Amino acid sequence: MTKQPNKRPQRRKPLDPARRAAFDVLRAVSERDAYANLALPALLRERGITGRDAAFATALTYGTCRTRGLLDAVIERAAGRPVDRIDPVLLDLLRLGAYQLLRTRVEQHAAVSTTVEQAAIEFDSARAGFVNGVLRTIAGRDEASWVDELAPSAHSDPVGHTAFVHAHPRWIAQAFADALGAAAGELDALLSSDDERPLVHLAARPGVLSATELAESVGGTVGRYSPYAVYLASGDPGALAPVRDGAALVQDEGSQLVARALTLADLDGADTGRWLDLCSGPGGKTALLAALGNGSRVTAIEPNARRAEMVEQNTRGLPVEVLRVDGRDPGLDPGFDRVLVDAPCTGVGALRRRPEARWRRQPSDVPELTKLQRELLASAIRLTRPGGVVLYATCSPHLAETVGVVADALRRHPVTASDTRALFDPVDDLGDGPYVQLWPHRHGTDAMFAAALKVV
Repeated sequence: MTKQPNKRPQRRKPLDPARRAAFDVLRAVSERDAYANLALPALLRERGITGRDAAFATALTYGTCRTRGLLDAVIERAAGRPVDRIDPVLLDLLRLGAYQLLRTRVEQHAAVSTTVEQAAIEFDSARAGFVNGVLRTIAGRDEASWVDELAPSAHSDPVGHTAFVHAHPRWIAQAFADALGAAAGELDALLSSDDERPLVHLAARPGVLSATELAESVGGTVGRYSPYAVYLASGDPGALAPVRDGAALVQDEGSQLVARALTLADLDGADTGRWLDLCSGPGGKTALLAALGNGSRVTAIEPNARRAEMVEQNTRGLPVEVLRVDGRDPGLDPGFDRVLVDAPCTGVGALRRRPEARWRRQPSDVPELTKLQRELLASAIRLTRPGGVVLYATCSPHLAETVGVVADALRRHPVTASDTRALFDPVDDLGDGPYVQLWPHRHGTDAMFAAALKVV
């Protein structure tokens, strides 16, 4: 009887460090609602991943997060089953593989084989075979072909079609189109801008460092609009000496313009230097207000303990008092000259910087948020003296969160709307007023909304 040779188990090759990092962040986003733009840099530092590997991991992670809706539609069709009937770990692997096939120049064999090998390690040969079959089906066609098959009709549902092409939920694309109004033809450019890697924006602290000095010290470029803005093409801003030393902050130029606008608004009567930031966390706008205050004292409200700590860190050495109370009823005496309400919102105006956010928010979030926004704005108006100014801002262009909230305040409270555009000089292309809406595709900023209201 011939002795059969021992069969050694097949050795599987795990994901390389870059793909492994991307996969682990995708799992953290899916399982723990982690933020990719926070989780990935920390993981890269922890594992010592740098250079081209770090760049590849970043592209895979953010790209897969941004395009999840499109990827899921393709995976569903290729797998012949809804994604909610696919194991979540397998689904994240499939998303990672599908993104490489549809949106990168990675060779098909490498994209498929690395994903299949990891599926075998995570599970077994049967499910590795399932992943192999799905990815090979996807690889048989390019992205344009899948989009032609799966996207809503461009004729009957142009917004839905554009949303699918650019991997946005339809409700967000519709909200953008509504906010663009007569300029809704810019929707394609706007959605495209959400997928572009944004420049890092820094703010030089007034009185400490000029934008020119900051740009020279970090190898950046002076910003287009804010007198404090500096742009960085890449790099870890937290490692820069001016940021570590508190001479500069990481802050979108749109946010800088919002804080500056409040300081420029005309008051009736003298400015007594009593200013309020009603929704201050994490403190970037608070710091800019205090630095521009010319002796004014800023009261900063932030109920969340961790975010309140961040406000304290970002405003160290400045005339700022941080209170951990609810802005809707903070227990403060009225009489503030200037009040900023940078209200909690859907955040859909900052999708460039938060790759997974477009799939995390739902239309059902909007009514609860607008209720909170109306209550915060009402509180701000009560706390502002007659002749004082409230600046209401959101990092969302959704009409319910912007003009809807302001219109409610104008009906219910003793305020009048000022032409906010003058406070954002030299920014152009701001629309018909009286409010301001910034756009990433026009201005290179987050889609910040701002409305200046004077208390009667």
